[in-house]
Amino acid sequence: MGGRWRPGRGQAPGLRSHRTELKLVRFENVGLRYGLGPEILRDLSFLIPAHSFQFLTGPSGAGKTSLLRLLFLSLRPTRGLVNLFGQDVSLLNKDQIADLRKRIGIVLQDFRLLDHMTTYENVALPFRVMGREEASYRREVIDLLKWVGLGERMDALPPILSGGEKQRAAIARAVISRPQLLLADEPTGSVDPTLGRRLLRLFIELNKSGTAVIIATHDITLMEQYDARRLVLHQGRLHVYE
Repeated sequence: MGGRWRPGRGQAPGLRSHRTELKLVRFENVGLRYGLGPEILRDLSFLIPAHSFQFLTGPSGAGKTSLLRLLFLSLRPTRGLVNLFGQDVSLLNKDQIADLRKRIGIVLQDFRLLDHMTTYENVALPFRVMGREEASYRREVIDLLKWVGLGERMDALPPILSGGEKQRAAIARAVISRPQLLLADEPTGSVDPTLGRRLLRLFIELNKSGTAVIIATHDITLMEQYDARRLVLHQGRLHVYE
């Protein structure tokens, strides 16, 4: 894999140096239930500082994906306060929610690639949504695709990509616009350990350039390689370990 893509230069600190005066996310006593069932998330109160890096972990079924969906504003909490980028999301209309989501990159386990678009077009989609001209981003998209090992697959449609290739395309799409907040759900789950470490380096470099990163994973070995904050879900409650 080659390529010269860089996430840009910034003055953000590294993994442990949180600029605590800036809070991108604030949850206060948040609860979530589906339908009439029991709460699967209970009394969540935590802060996500700007420029921070953290792992979100917990056993299968603990609610990691549901919490990421709350952070991405694709779910509304059953109760409690969610404040994102300084705004109480319960007071926002659909257009305002859509504007906030443009500042968030997300990688979900089902990838959400558009089957009628090529790999290149999927990765470039955030720029198209912004209304940018292709000439202003084409080189950047190509460089990133090469960096994640998809340089030869730029014109391929998602249905013919392997699971690992789809995952890399989804990651590239999530990071290409250098969002303020990046959410990744098991982003190394479909790749080999070597490529997994390379993708983690991508997230770390993005974090150093100013993006707050939350990576959901159950891979203890992976987390032990990095001195990062941990958000641990257990029986519907969140415990934060600095």
